[in-house]
Amino acid sequence: MKAFKILEIKESVFKNNNQQADLLRAELKEKKVFLLNLMSSPGSGKTTTLTKLIPLLQKDLKVGVMEADIDSDVDAVTIEKTGAKVIQLHTGGMCHLDADMTRQGMNGLGVDDIDVVILENVGNLVCPAEFDTGSVKNAMILSVPEGDDKPLKYPLMFTICDLLLINKIDVLEHFDFDVNKCKERALKLNPNIKIIEISSRTGFGVEEASQWLLAQVKQWGEY
Repeated sequence: MKAFKILEIKESVFKNNNQQADLLRAELKEKKVFLLNLMSSPGSGKTTTLTKLIPLLQKDLKVGVMEADIDSDVDAVTIEKTGAKVIQLHTGGMCHLDADMTRQGMNGLGVDDIDVVILENVGNLVCPAEFDTGSVKNAMILSVPEGDDKPLKYPLMFTICDLLLINKIDVLEHFDFDVNKCKERALKLNPNIKIIEISSRTGFGVEEASQWLLAQVKQWGEY
């Protein structure tokens, strides 16, 4: 029997999403809860990456995950096996979450016993980049099979993210993907973005990603 809830989130009625996002961040700050918004294309390896990342984080933090999808609960079922507190969010066809929808998810999850919440946003590189969810930091995954030209095609996503994980680095030899070009293009858009090469299959690089996130959570709690 599934221990997690499935929540049908409602479209926000607020016109000023940025105001709602700032309000949510302030509330999370008061509760000392860190929210990470994780974005990517479908199939990039978000959920698999989380299965490697969560056990590392759980050594120091209590972790919660919000799985946002148009339908199904397969990702929540997968994440539940890590022992993290998880909720499945159904967006009713919407391709993103905004701040109020994220708040609905946080309320459904319950964060009183959580240090860090990871929102696995709906999979695409367009809509999620346009809406502030109220997260403390934004992260994205770009997988090798997608191509190194994605910063050129979807600049906003790379501009708003604090962390870029280049995933599936273990199959690099089988694809025409220039890691250096990808990094140069991303850094041109966002000189402050942190870039880490990982393999969610083998676990390569995930420790470095966990240390980055731990540092961000610690800094958030100290302010």
